[in-house]
Amino acid sequence: MFGILSEVLRKSRVVILLAQDFNSTLANTAAFYTIQYMTRRQTFQNTLYTNDNLYVLSGLNSGLVDLIYLDPPFNTKRVYSAPVGSRAAGVSFKDMWTWQDVNEHYLDTLAVKYPALAGYIAHIGEIHSKAMMAYLAYMSQRIVEMHRILKDTGSLYLHCDPTAGHYLKNLLDAVFGKNNFRNEIVWSYKRYTAVSKRFQNLHDTIFWYAKSNSHIFNEMREEYGKKSGKLDSHYKQDETGRWFRWQKRKNQKPYKVYLSDGRRIGDVWEIPIINASSKERVGYPTQKPLALLHRIIKASSCEGNIVMDPFCGCATTCVAAQQLGRKWIGIDIENQAVDILVERLSDDAGLFKDFIATDIVPKRTDIKEVKPSESVKQRLYKEQNRKCNACGRDFEIWDFDIDHIIPKSKGGGDYYENYQLLCGSCNRVKGDRPMEYLRLKIETRERMMKTKIIFGE
Repeated sequence: MFGILSEVLRKSRVVILLAQDFNSTLANTAAFYTIQYMTRRQTFQNTLYTNDNLYVLSGLNSGLVDLIYLDPPFNTKRVYSAPVGSRAAGVSFKDMWTWQDVNEHYLDTLAVKYPALAGYIAHIGEIHSKAMMAYLAYMSQRIVEMHRILKDTGSLYLHCDPTAGHYLKNLLDAVFGKNNFRNEIVWSYKRYTAVSKRFQNLHDTIFWYAKSNSHIFNEMREEYGKKSGKLDSHYKQDETGRWFRWQKRKNQKPYKVYLSDGRRIGDVWEIPIINASSKERVGYPTQKPLALLHRIIKASSCEGNIVMDPFCGCATTCVAAQQLGRKWIGIDIENQAVDILVERLSDDAGLFKDFIATDIVPKRTDIKEVKPSESVKQRLYKEQNRKCNACGRDFEIWDFDIDHIIPKSKGGGDYYENYQLLCGSCNRVKGDRPMEYLRLKIETRERMMKTKIIFGE
């Protein structure tokens, strides 16, 4: 039964891979009720979400995740595509940003809880560019949600390069607090270099932030090198291969002092990139090596903990977490991520275990639902200072409609934080679409009005 069901579900947009029987072979119905069942029973299932990560993050409970690793787009102004013939062939994403990629009005919402951060992002347009401003607004929306869903013992590792790394660190300082910054890790690697009038980039940067001082940290060690100071320090190896030196003290016989098993790992990690002939390579643009994720996961989580990657791409983080006995959540907007993950887990004997792949956005169960009501409307009216949350114009309270910021069709729930007041006109334009759509429509309308006025003159 399971074999037939798995194949049916794999070919649908909602995919379930569970080691149990179902009475129905309707993929969407099975997926929906499985997720509802897990939510009610407070159980956890490894899950790959194929949807906008902002919607998925907004639907996850607070304090759920132990470790987050993200390798987001870097705003490099490039388009990345997997090569034809690779396992990831057909996957492509643009790494360039405009206000069409982000909810500009979010800066006003952000200013309520993070006024300094909102002001900082607003000024990036003058310091750098509007595109960088849009990119940071896009990232701030998601990092605020990531901070919320992390446990107090949790950590976040953000992978970046020199394009926007220094801007992202300021963003992380604002959300996590500068005192929760732990390390700027340098991932150093070797590759072929080209002729250039500057030094070649041979490293990426990973910013590590903890949620609190009670964060998990498992000390990491690596084998000593061929020398590692031992020759100069008179170290020798005993019959078992362990390094020691003779310690002499006054009036005592010499005794052995052993080195610890390996040296403590610092903040510069020399881990090779994936070469072209490696079995690990799937052809996905910007794929990172499993060894890099193994080190991060081992350092900042324990077996059974939940690891999440909100930009999981070819699912390296999910595979590494599975290999190390962790639970995992992956999010990627590309549906092809499902096929890549299935194939990669199948490549490792014994790893292909229970998990769900779905485009259904989760719903929070840790907050009280509040249905739209007159009291909710009055509270919003006061907080929004009589203004529409989209066009910004003043209206009387009866001219407003209560709107879901994240539409219910995108997983938005009936809770106060997801409500806003929109004037009747803006609400009709937005419908069940995201705020980005409405903002773009308003900007287009205003631009056309200016053109008409100029033409009329």
